[in-house]
Amino acid sequence: MSPLTPKERERFDFAVIAGWIPAGRHVLDLGCGDGRLLRYLAETKSISGYGVEIDHESVLGCIRNGVDVIQIDIEGGLSGFEDGAFSHAIISQALQTMHSTERILGEMLRVADEAIVSFPNFAYRVNREAIAAGHMPVSEDLPYEWYDTPNVRFFTIVDFEALCAKLGIAIRERLAFDVYGQPVADDPNLNGSLAFYRLGRP
Repeated sequence: MSPLTPKERERFDFAVIAGWIPAGRHVLDLGCGDGRLLRYLAETKSISGYGVEIDHESVLGCIRNGVDVIQIDIEGGLSGFEDGAFSHAIISQALQTMHSTERILGEMLRVADEAIVSFPNFAYRVNREAIAAGHMPVSEDLPYEWYDTPNVRFFTIVDFEALCAKLGIAIRERLAFDVYGQPVADDPNLNGSLAFYRLGRP
């Protein structure tokens, strides 16, 4: 068995997220890139919604993908959106690139009934082995060198769950997967490369 390719990982990520959203819902995708996730959700689940992105080229990509996009910096909050305006707010593989982690999670659960978050688990065994060997990890889910990474936060499954507890955020469901796309039940903080969460208010 070979690890998932970048394209396979993207489709895998999309499929896991889609599995948590009922058809026809209204969603907000934060740090949406070129809008491929929203296009996938529209095509597979008849979901409507908006992407939020700051990068100009990515915004143009959203337009090419037929995705409604708003160009703002989510680090400053989501004041343009009303409370409960969406069923789901999503941040897929982007939370680790944000500075205002607590604020973003709070804003997601203000504008939506449920938040979906996915991120690479920094405590994955391969990453630990790289650090033990004296190097910052470079892997399928952390594909950048230390000097050119867009990531500003390196956190683990245990860290994320501790933050949710601190913020009073309920974890409704957690899934962890290895680099082959197989679910991990045994010690996901060690054996899980990717983590997915459904979050809500208690």
